[in-house]
Amino acid sequence: MKTQAGLFDFILKQWLLLLSASGLVFTSVYLNQIPSWSITELKVLFILFAFFVAVKGVENSGLMLRISRRLEMGGFIPLKLVLATFFSSMFLTNDAALIVIVPLTLSLRTKRKDIIVILEALAANAGSALTPFGNPQNLFIYWIYKLDPEKFILTIAPFSFVFMVLLIIFSIMIRSGKEQKSARSTGRVRYFSYIYLSLLVIVILTALHVLPASAGIVVVIYALLMDRKSLRIDYSLLLCFFCFLGLATNIKTLLAPAIESSGHVFLLSSMTSQVMSNVPTALLFARFTTQWKALLWGVSVGGFGSLFGSFANLIAYKLYLDHEDTDNSMQFTIQFLLFGYLAFFIGIGLYYILCVGK
Repeated sequence: MKTQAGLFDFILKQWLLLLSASGLVFTSVYLNQIPSWSITELKVLFILFAFFVAVKGVENSGLMLRISRRLEMGGFIPLKLVLATFFSSMFLTNDAALIVIVPLTLSLRTKRKDIIVILEALAANAGSALTPFGNPQNLFIYWIYKLDPEKFILTIAPFSFVFMVLLIIFSIMIRSGKEQKSARSTGRVRYFSYIYLSLLVIVILTALHVLPASAGIVVVIYALLMDRKSLRIDYSLLLCFFCFLGLATNIKTLLAPAIESSGHVFLLSSMTSQVMSNVPTALLFARFTTQWKALLWGVSVGGFGSLFGSFANLIAYKLYLDHEDTDNSMQFTIQFLLFGYLAFFIGIGLYYILCVGK
C-alpha cells in the first residue's frame, strides 16, 4: 500500500513532467524523427538553471525571508506583489520576474498564497507583453518584422493596460490575513546573500543579452565550490522544459502544413499557444504571415489559459507545488486553469473589440 501511495503522490506531483515526456515520445514515434534542440534553446535551459541556483542561494541566505517580513508590515500585500511582478516583467522578462517573486510570496505568512501566485503568473504575462524585450516571442517579432519601439508598444499597450486594471481589482479583493501557524524566525541575513544578489544580476544580464550565456557558469562554479545547498533546485522543472521544447518542435512539424495559407492569425496563434506555448508559436507563424499585430496579440493572449500557454505559467505552477508548505495540488491546478482561461477569453474579446476592423 505504501508503494502505491508513493507512486500516486509522485504522479500527482510530477504529472506535468510525465505528460510532456510522454508527448515527446509519442510525437517522435508518430513522425519517425528525433527532435532537435537548438543551441539557443540549450542556452535558455542553462540560463534557467543558473537562475534557479542563484535564487535558491538568496533564499537560503535568509534575505528573502527578511524582505517578506518587511512586506508583511504594510497592507495591500497581494496588490504590491502583483504590481511588482507586472512592472518587473517588462524589464527582467516574465520568467525572471516569477523566479524571483514567487519564492518571495511563498515565504510570506499570509493566506491565499495560491490565488496570489496565480495572479502573479497572469501579471507576468500581461506586463511582459508591453516591451520588445519582456519575453522571447516579443523580441523575435520585434526583430523579424523590423519594428520601431513606439509602434510596438502602442499596438499592445491596450492589452497590458486593461489587464493591469483587472489585476489591481482582483488583488484588492483578496482577503489575505496572517496565517495562524507559527512563523519561522527571520534570523540573520548571511553574508553570502550579497554574493548571490550579484550572481543574480549577472544571470539577469545574460537573459537580457547584455552578457553572453556562458557568464552564468560563474553561478555554477560558486555553488559547487562554496555552497552546494543552492544546487538543491527543482530539476524536474528543467526536465519538463527540455521535453517540452522537443515536443514543440514535433508539433511545429505537424501543424506547419495546415496553416500555410491561413489568414486567421490572431485566433489560430492564440489557440496554438495553448498546446505548444507562445514562443514556438511566434516562430512558426512568423514564417507564413505579414500580420504582425495579429500575431503579437495572438501570442500575448495565448500566454493565458493552459499551463503550456507560456513558460512563465509552468514556472509559477511548479514553484508553488514544490514548495514545502503547499499540499493542495489538485485545487491549485483547477484554480490556475479557471483564472487562466478567464483571462484567455477576456483577451480574445478585447482583441475583437479594439482591433478588428480598425
